[in-house]
Amino acid sequence: MIGCITAGLFSTGVAASTNAYESIATVTVGIGGQSSIDFTSIPSTYKHLQIRAIGRSNYAISTGGDYAKLRFNSDTATNYSLHYIQGDGASVAAGATASSSWINILRFAVNLADGVSSAMAVSITDILDYTSVNKNKTVRSLSGMELNTGNTQGAIDFQSGAWYNSANAITSISLTPGNGTLWTQNTQVALYGIKG
Repeated sequence: MIGCITAGLFSTGVAASTNAYESIATVTVGIGGQSSIDFTSIPSTYKHLQIRAIGRSNYAISTGGDYAKLRFNSDTATNYSLHYIQGDGASVAAGATASSSWINILRFAVNLADGVSSAMAVSITDILDYTSVNKNKTVRSLSGMELNTGNTQGAIDFQSGAWYNSANAITSISLTPGNGTLWTQNTQVALYGIKG
């Protein structure tokens, strides 16, 4: 069902068939947490990729949340750009970075210090034309989280970004916490291939 919703939001407005998505791999974080979630040796047999994530990090601060740093092929240079718009029912914010060493997936990980320790944030991210060797790769993501203990204020974010590497297909993906040091137990990230 998530796949159909995403296709409706981000594609032509027509829901994809239920067999258009194939599971490639799923990572579930165990006891003690995990500093990075990685997918390697990604097959080149799909048109696009999709990451479906639910989780949080160990980032502890009184308000707000963490985010994920999304990188491809172990590239940590400033070869990425990112854009975002976010709202929480009371305010709206937007921003962009033209030269970054990662793509943000904002609101991916709920902080623990505000008492929402049982809440998990969710994120759905599409990676378009990941096998192309003649154009830069683009990313679009929709994510949300609960901001406070009373479950009275949530936040939703829409992000986009690009990896400026037109010559190489994406063969690996890495997700690390933006502010925290670990993804906490039961965080789960699944990678899907989208058929063309």
